[in-house]
Amino acid sequence: MDETDLHKLARKRVQMKRGFVIHLFLYIVVNTMLFVIWNVTGKGYPWFIWPLAGWGIGIFANAIALVMEVFSPEEQAIEREMRRMHR
Repeated sequence: MDETDLHKLARKRVQMKRGFVIHLFLYIVVNTMLFVIWNVTGKGYPWFIWPLAGWGIGIFANAIALVMEVFSPEEQAIEREMRRMHR
C-alpha cells in the first residue's frame, strides 16, 4: 500500500467519522425540538418516541459501520504489515 492508498483510506475514515458526528448532532437537535414541541403542546401521547426510536436505529447502524471500518481486523493487519515493511 503506497502513500496514495494510505491517503485515500485516511480520507475515507475521516469522512465516515465526520458524517457520523453530523448525523448524531442532527439527531440530537431535531429530537430535542420534537420533545419540546410535545412538552409545550400539552404532553399527551408521547409521539416523539417514534421518530426518536426509528432514527436511533439509523444512528446505531451508522455507529456500527464506523466501528467496523475503523477497527476491522483486516485494516489492523494491513497497518501492522505496513509498519513491518517500513522498517
